[in-house]
Amino acid sequence: MARVVVDVMLKPEILDPQGQAVQRALPRLGFQGISDVRQGKRFELEVDGPVDEAALARIHDLAESFLANTVIEDFTIRVEEVAEAAK
Repeated sequence: MARVVVDVMLKPEILDPQGQAVQRALPRLGFQGISDVRQGKRFELEVDGPVDEAALARIHDLAESFLANTVIEDFTIRVEEVAEAAK
């Protein structure tokens, strides 16, 4: 079994009010030197069998059609190492 991670983030040109709220709160909480915060979503998919090009293509289709709103969001897909997936 392998883990595939899909990270979904608002496109840079899209306003991120949740990220802005976090960024404004950081100085009050004692965190200095952070100039921008963007909030996104992370999906961890446990995949039965090998993560080959066909499996990644299916996951890409899943991300594009269901996990992300591609009008306002971008996504990245990566395979985590087996040692990380075992944790």
